[in-house]
Amino acid sequence: MEIIGGNHAVHNHLSSPGMDIWLDSRPCEGATGGDIHYFSMCGSGRVTRLAVADVSGHGPVMDDIAQKLRQLMRKHINLLDQTRFAQAVNQEFIVQAGSDYFATIILLTYFAPTDHLIICNGGHPRPIWYSTRLARWILLDPGTPDVGPSIREAKGTYRLARVSNLPLGIIERTDYHQYTVRLDKDDFVLVYTDALIEARNPLGEFLDEEGLMRLLGELVPSDARQLGQQLVERIDWWRGGAPLEDDQTIIVLHHNGTDPAPMTVGNAVRTMLKMLGLRSV
Repeated sequence: MEIIGGNHAVHNHLSSPGMDIWLDSRPCEGATGGDIHYFSMCGSGRVTRLAVADVSGHGPVMDDIAQKLRQLMRKHINLLDQTRFAQAVNQEFIVQAGSDYFATIILLTYFAPTDHLIICNGGHPRPIWYSTRLARWILLDPGTPDVGPSIREAKGTYRLARVSNLPLGIIERTDYHQYTVRLDKDDFVLVYTDALIEARNPLGEFLDEEGLMRLLGELVPSDARQLGQQLVERIDWWRGGAPLEDDQTIIVLHHNGTDPAPMTVGNAVRTMLKMLGLRSV
């Protein structure tokens, strides 16, 4: 069930069982662009899915390609295994978009009964996780040194596997992999397009990941809306008030700790195995 989706300018706040979602998407030219967002939720509220893609290029000229990509997302969104979703979208994107375009994509599925966030990243900027248990921001990437012993010491909090994924439209047969993080109440996850880390200050310096982490470290997150608005203000400050040079999308996920309707343990385990691709649908 689609909650919201598109490539248009939007500023919205949504909620689903376990998750508050703040979305701010700003095309750099006109009302539409090459950043696509797509949210869906199952009827029971147990599964919330987010897909974000960034087509190469920007501005209204990207509208046709972006709309085709959104249609592919809608077509394949019910594939529980995100790796199959990514593979299917990649193969059809190559056919429809041709060799002139490629797109980074990130898929996230939140499974409310167990508080797991499942991530599949196809060449997209790395999401960033604020752990209340560790009281710090952490880049969500299996190969990042930050996800070392200090995180594994928090038993049951983190489970990752090394991955290597390509953007859509680069190679037709591309494998995609996923990893999982278990969220605690009041944890946050930031998802964004590369307009943030490629934002330039008046001296022409890029913000990059290190600068974004530094800005986040200066903020005290309390809710999705507050954190998102403060981050937008900081990014605008970094640019010195200059207009956007690329389409910009910022999404803040806040684990609010609410639960969906009761579900048996057996059903929860079976659904989780399906989502991870370990059990047939």
